Amino acid sequence: MSAAHLTAPSIDPDEVAYFERLAHRWWDAEGPFWPLHRLNSFRVGYIRQRLATTLGRDAALDRPFEGLKLLDIGSGGGILSESMARLGARVTGIEITEKNIRVAELHAQWSGLGIDYRLATADQLVREGAQFDAVLNMEVIEHVEHLADFLADCGRLVRPGGVMVVASINRTLAALVMAIIGAEYILGWLPRGTHHFRKLVRPQQVTEGLGDEFILLHRTGVRVNPLNRVFSYTRWMGVNYMLLLQRKESST
Repeated sequence: MSAAHLTAPSIDPDEVAYFERLAHRWWDAEGPFWPLHRLNSFRVGYIRQRLATTLGRDAALDRPFEGLKLLDIGSGGGILSESMARLGARVTGIEITEKNIRVAELHAQWSGLGIDYRLATADQLVREGAQFDAVLNMEVIEHVEHLADFLADCGRLVRPGGVMVVASINRTLAALVMAIIGAEYILGWLPRGTHHFRKLVRPQQVTEGLGDEFILLHRTGVRVNPLNRVFSYTRWMGVNYMLLLQRKESST
């Protein structure tokens, strides 16, 4: 019997089935998700510094996010959620595939981390009235349907004064060549079919989708050296990018 998963307008059933088949490989650092493991180490540094600066925390502390309520959307096998929990955050991870939730819960138990993993969608949390100090939307938006509705729901989950971090792949010819043809079909860094060009998201679509309630505080491109597989920052946002946005205090 196949694992249960949620259905909602923003969920693409083909994407669910794809990641469901790979669920058991999440924590294999040399398996299909190795780019995510490498990227995680890189992006945690960005999140740590930017959230600490914006929310008045000391990034130099061992646990700078102590007490912060943090939501990891599309938490997968828990790679990023666990990193945030180790920095002190009270982490909620939401996923739409039960297999991923099971993998994440099991690994968190082995790691001695208390993370609230839920089989839930963003709009479900909105209906519950949930809000968080920080919402992480990392490598998710390029996999959803009805992007505008999804972003609106994600925005409602950020408390006034809180922040959202978004990471995704730009919809450019360069991204098609490098992130899809190159990474999936030539280098084999990702399984073929991981990304679809029509669903890639331009940074402007993110800011427009979140609307006037959010202020763009920082943006950066991300590149990877194909020889040593090391990630670094770049001004060029033609392929991978990250955005830091803050919800205005006056928003309701």
